[in-house]
Amino acid sequence: MNVFYIPSADTGLTVLPEEESKHCVKVLRMKEGDRFCVTNGAGYLFDAVLVDALPKRAGIELSNKRAGYDQWGFQLEIAVAPTKLNERMEWFLEKATEIGIDRVRLFTSFHSERRAANVERFQKVMVAAMKQSMKSRLPVVEELVSFEKLLKQPFEGRKFIAWIDGSVTSQLCDVYRKGENAIVLIGPEGDFSREEAELAMTQGFEPVSLGDARLRTETAALVACHTVQLINQMR
Repeated sequence: MNVFYIPSADTGLTVLPEEESKHCVKVLRMKEGDRFCVTNGAGYLFDAVLVDALPKRAGIELSNKRAGYDQWGFQLEIAVAPTKLNERMEWFLEKATEIGIDRVRLFTSFHSERRAANVERFQKVMVAAMKQSMKSRLPVVEELVSFEKLLKQPFEGRKFIAWIDGSVTSQLCDVYRKGENAIVLIGPEGDFSREEAELAMTQGFEPVSLGDARLRTETAALVACHTVQLINQMR
């Protein structure tokens, strides 16, 4: 079923945003009376019927407000240094949205090759992934900050830093416990410097490994996301 995104959605008559209207009427060629689904990105889905097929302001009627299936009782955040190639970062954001994540924090560190981020573009990628996977919740992606500023941002829960070092023996899958809020730091292509890792540990971050394989930044971020979600879905 086709899914459209209206942040202010509620039951009753409303209109699709201009971009969504164009996609509905011009691209999908929907007609009055056609049915589809709407998400508000804040936890709810709606049944929708097209009542006015205008290409810039399509009128719809929403009913059957219900909580989406993507509800969980914990907070999952990934903090990651953007990759040199934007498409790799967009791949991570798309897949993490499909798997399930609450927030993505972006930062620059000593080995960062990219020190700018198009957050508006990243958000569009996540909106598309939310609709494609019929999610009811849109993850938040935050503006790029320095590593030092990131460490000072508040977080209530377990804090991990995925660091490739011989001294790190704890695996994320072994130390994380079901139901815990978690944030995992993922470094750039050159990983964290020792000084950065030690600074993170003074701020309460626990060093962990994501396994024996050496992973790219975007792969490591996705593995961390999937590990936490998988543990929480185990009976």
